[in-house]
Amino acid sequence: MEESGSVVQHTRLGGAVSFAIIAAAVITGVLVVYKTTEYPRTDDAEIFANFIGIAPQVDGPIVKLAVRDNAFVKQGDPLFEIDPRPYEYALQKARSEQSTLEGQIEDESRTIASQVSAVDAARANNSSAAANVNRAAAAVNEARANVLRARAALDSAKAELAYQTNNYNRIEPLLAQQFVTVDQVDQARTAVAARTQAVDQASSELVQAEAQVESAAAQFEQAKAAMLQSQAQLSQSQHSVLTLEPLTNQREARAAAILTAEYNLNNCSVYAPFDARVTNLIISRGAYAHIGQELFTLIDAREWWAVANFREPQLSHIRPGMQAYVYALSRPNVRYDGVVDSVGYGVQADTTLVGSYSPGAGLPNVQRSLNWVHLATRFPVRVRILAPEAEPFRLSESAVVVIRGTYSREHSSYGRP
Repeated sequence: MEESGSVVQHTRLGGAVSFAIIAAAVITGVLVVYKTTEYPRTDDAEIFANFIGIAPQVDGPIVKLAVRDNAFVKQGDPLFEIDPRPYEYALQKARSEQSTLEGQIEDESRTIASQVSAVDAARANNSSAAANVNRAAAAVNEARANVLRARAALDSAKAELAYQTNNYNRIEPLLAQQFVTVDQVDQARTAVAARTQAVDQASSELVQAEAQVESAAAQFEQAKAAMLQSQAQLSQSQHSVLTLEPLTNQREARAAAILTAEYNLNNCSVYAPFDARVTNLIISRGAYAHIGQELFTLIDAREWWAVANFREPQLSHIRPGMQAYVYALSRPNVRYDGVVDSVGYGVQADTTLVGSYSPGAGLPNVQRSLNWVHLATRFPVRVRILAPEAEPFRLSESAVVVIRGTYSREHSSYGRP
């Protein structure tokens, strides 16, 4: 009987232990499911940073190489230098050409000033010639008026002569009959002689006045010819005045040439644009650098991200600003705090599902691990790592990311085990 009771007691105890184990397993499973649901976790993650390819902006042999592969450089540190001599010569030539242009402009300015003075002189000569024409025209008019006056005087003298002659011819026969005295006849003869002289003098004055008209007309024509000549000289001097526009329009081009030469000369020396790690350095001093041809790569060490791929059901529990933990596989015991920066909204399509149609050009390519099972699509989540710049991260190293809820600066820690 005692043995039978002992067996029953052991059976009950075994059943209780089995039930407790099953219950603990269920509770543990529920807790694991809850925790993995509320705090998504993935080991499909990599460490990333911005990086740029360093390529020269001028051609030439490298005369100085100041970096080594995988070395750390600070912002402003020299990277390499291209032989600057050709670009120094180009700058000197550009400056010399600008100085030559300014000298040409100055010389042309003096020439133009002289030509403008010649125009002013020609304009003054033209004004003087026009005044001479006016004076000559007035002289012609005055000479013609003198002709009219001389002709009137001649006509008057002729009329007076005719009168005196008629008077003499009338009284001279009367002398024989003693109707007039000798004295009266002499007076009449003298008057005729005087009037004859007056007619001769008036005729001479008329001839002289007509000659003055011809002389004045000749002077008028000469003055008009001089005025036409002065107008031609004025027009010629005006058309011969140069303009500075063809030279001054070259100033911008010469200034641009200097700026370009200075730009090229400054680009002979290349400096680190930010704190970075040098990688993929495959050149040495003496190599010929070509414009746009990358010489090495700089990894931006100022900020690092973990790009973690989470399954679709997990995305509802991930929002920007949430706190996250990041573990680099090269240092699995070191935890880095992070914050969710963004959640991806597109990846490349699975060609096994949509066929040849592929709308995913330019989208992240997140590979699925099984082709015969329809797996949930994974979307990249970018987590910014809150770690010092000097932390030795490596680009594309594997990582584990755990989302821990809303981010708070008070809980941030760097390199905390």
